[in-house]
Order: sequence, then C-alpha cells, then structure tokens
Amino acid sequence: MSEDQPDTVETLAGRDADRESALAALFHRHHLELVRLATLLGAESDAEDVVADAFCELHRGWKRLRSEQAALPYLRAVIVNRVRMRVRHLQVVRKHVEWVREDVASAESQAMVRDDQRALVAALRSLPERQREALVLRYWLGLKEVEIAEAMGISAGAVKAHTARGMAKLGKVLEGQDDD
Repeated sequence: MSEDQPDTVETLAGRDADRESALAALFHRHHLELVRLATLLGAESDAEDVVADAFCELHRGWKRLRSEQAALPYLRAVIVNRVRMRVRHLQVVRKHVEWVREDVASAESQAMVRDDQRALVAALRSLPERQREALVLRYWLGLKEVEIAEAMGISAGAVKAHTARGMAKLGKVLEGQDDD
C-alpha cells in the first residue's frame, strides 16, 4: 500500500496489533528490570505503579516514537521522571504532616534486595537524587553516558559529574558505616 492512500480499518487494526505485540514483548522482557530500577531510584512500594504508568504513557505515545528501539529508553526516562515527581511530592507531604511514619520497606523491595545489598541501598538512598539516578542507571543497568543523559534529560558532561560526585559520596557513606 502506498503512502498516498488513506488508512483503512484493516491497516489501522494491523498497526494496533503490531503495537500491542511489541508492547507485550517489551513488558515480558523488561518489566522486572524496570520495577527494580524504580525501586532503587526511590519509588519503593510504588515501583509497580510507576512502571505501569510508564507503560500506559508509552502505549498512548507509541506513534510518536522514532522507532521501536526507542521504546525502552523512553520507558526509562519516564520512570526516572515519575520517581522524581513522587520523591518531591513525598518531601512536601512529609514537611506538612504532624505525625511520624515508621519507615517500613515493602515486601516487594525486601524480596529484591538481599541482606548483603541493604547497606549499599541505604547508602544510595542517602545520595542526592541526580547522583543516585546516575549511579543506578550506570552501574545497575549498565547504560552508557549518552543513554543515561537521555534518560535523565541532562548532558553527558553532567552525567559524568553526577556519577563522579555520587561515587565519591557513596564511598564516604559506606566507609562511615564500616566504622560503626
């Protein structure tokens, strides 16, 4: 069919079926990895919801993707942004709440993080948001600086700076825990 001909019900249905198939495959291959990413970035018990929202946003914006290969980086960027918004919202809420909430990790996050990783996760949570994001995307997902920059919406130079500062601070935090 040529580009000049109008869309038919059949061609539109075929595109929808292709999109649904691609989304399902992406979900099955990367869902757990993306939930872990959201958890490590600070979503904790809301990680599943953050990832579900990201997939919904991808579903709505599928036509705007430049290629199917852009879907996973798009999901990562949405997750980073959603977790940022969630963390900022919680900071505001906590400032205005009179009662103190006990910090209890979800069963989901506990199952994903083994005992030997808890100190590292606690140290990661103590880092500034951008440093934590850069380190998780670099060392947990193994992304390149350009991919991290795309996910975080910053330059590759800023990624280098956040990664270097984050590693330095993470080292100090972990060394401080060893002294206790």
